[in-house]
Amino acid sequence: MRVMVVILALLAAFRTTIALAAPGPATVLSDGWRQYKERFVTSDGRVVDNANGGISHSEGQGYAMLIAERLDDRPAFEAIWQWTEGNLLVRGDGLAAWRWSPQIPHVTDHNNATDGDLLIAWALTEAGDKWHVPEYRKFARQIVEALAAKVVVSSRFGPILLPAVMGFAGKDRPDGPVINLSYWIFPAFKRLRTLSDVIDWDAVGATGKTLIGLSRFGPKQLPTNWISLGAAQPEPAHGFPPVFGYDAVRIPFYLAWGEPADRDLLESFVPLDLSVVDVKTANPTEKLSDPDYEAMAALVQCVGSQAPVQWRALHGKFYYPAALYLLALVAADEVGEACPR
Repeated sequence: MRVMVVILALLAAFRTTIALAAPGPATVLSDGWRQYKERFVTSDGRVVDNANGGISHSEGQGYAMLIAERLDDRPAFEAIWQWTEGNLLVRGDGLAAWRWSPQIPHVTDHNNATDGDLLIAWALTEAGDKWHVPEYRKFARQIVEALAAKVVVSSRFGPILLPAVMGFAGKDRPDGPVINLSYWIFPAFKRLRTLSDVIDWDAVGATGKTLIGLSRFGPKQLPTNWISLGAAQPEPAHGFPPVFGYDAVRIPFYLAWGEPADRDLLESFVPLDLSVVDVKTANPTEKLSDPDYEAMAALVQCVGSQAPVQWRALHGKFYYPAALYLLALVAADEVGEACPR
């Protein structure tokens, strides 16, 4: 009996030691990035969206460039950037075409995606400083100046970011301008201020936070993916499903990653509902079932309530949730005391 008690005590101590030594986000991130590259990044630097016919887009390239920079993976960064420059920066104005298809012609829609451009500019800024490459900051500045000229416009709420150069302005739509609040990448704004004063990032950020507060629809008071600013108050955009979904779920994520002063806006998102929700009925229409989304929800939870997080390993089945998983771990490492572990 005494031997059994000793064995049980030793087992309990072993489990406690393992729990205390559980890998933090930095270790999990390094392993996850290695798997991500193997599954979604080609040898020439193209990031493959395997849930959408193997296309690539500016958002995915920007996400991967940012993660590579954070992990000091310069060879991967350079390959991803070179592919992006050669295949997406084909508009001639400094902005990237949003979509590249494996079929020929590869680029059939030359419209941009503002979030993709922001991510690329942010990653180039960080990489230029880290590796002392002035050309990276030069390219980033060109992107910011093009954004200033083509997608930053005035509204009754303040300066806003149009989702793209074409199709969303007041002249383009009866309910325009139409915005997507998940394109307000708050952690990027601080770094992009160092490039040029052509955009007032403080004002753009303030408008985004105001609109997050005003764009609360239906019983659950959630923002939709696409929002019209054509009326006196924001409303779900016409012609788009009135849902909080795959885009809008990033709104609290970017808030959690942003400035500490903005975290009061997180309260209504905690806990983060990983569902596509019809804001009119409050009914979930689809579950964001991939387990990699849970890392983003965990970040929002730990920043919003300072609850410790146990980080799981990458599932890595699909590009988009896997990218958000890696970014959540990057963010967790950067928000520090706001996200205990």
